[in-house]
Amino acid sequence: MTAPPKAPAAPLTLLHTSAAHVPVFDALRDRHHPDAVLRHLVVPELLERARAHGPESVAPDVRELLEGVAGPVLVTCSSIGAIGESLAPDLGVAVLRVDRPMAAAAVRTGPRILVLATVESTLAPTVGMLEEEATGPVAIRTQVVAGAWDRFAAGDAAGCRALVAAAADAVADADVIVLAQASMAGAEDLTTTTTPVFSSPRTGLAAALGAPAV
Repeated sequence: MTAPPKAPAAPLTLLHTSAAHVPVFDALRDRHHPDAVLRHLVVPELLERARAHGPESVAPDVRELLEGVAGPVLVTCSSIGAIGESLAPDLGVAVLRVDRPMAAAAVRTGPRILVLATVESTLAPTVGMLEEEATGPVAIRTQVVAGAWDRFAAGDAAGCRALVAAAADAVADADVIVLAQASMAGAEDLTTTTTPVFSSPRTGLAAALGAPAV
């Protein structure tokens, strides 16, 4: 007797604050998770408001956007990721911030952590998450990479990555460097530093799909 076909898995909804993230995650899906179904929501206004008024200011909008989703959610914006996670019980679905798997790996690498970001609003959420993931004392420093966000916002992703890579290469006395935003991914491939440099999209997507990190 032939077994009935399995019902298709619910799509993974990705909440972005930049359309530039869509091809990044689609490429990761095509390479590592070809059977996965991704649904993209792109709302740049969420980051604009979070930067101006703080992440809590976007909680009602995030709730409204995600109400009724049919499957898990991956929030790819580090500034509002904690807001998404906090809404999971009310939404009744799993909500993962893209940078949490990266944070877990970073604190296992060493206690001296440098967080690089391109916008100020992501620093506090990232530091808080690293402290949550740590099982022992950690010393966390932060740095906003001057000019990198302006490059990214102008559509110059390569220029943004180059500035981030240069900032990472200038780091001393750190055990690990964390690239706080998904938009910084790829900069780690340009660095020459011997310090491990972690970005979030690959491991975040794998975790949200329930797959081993690739």
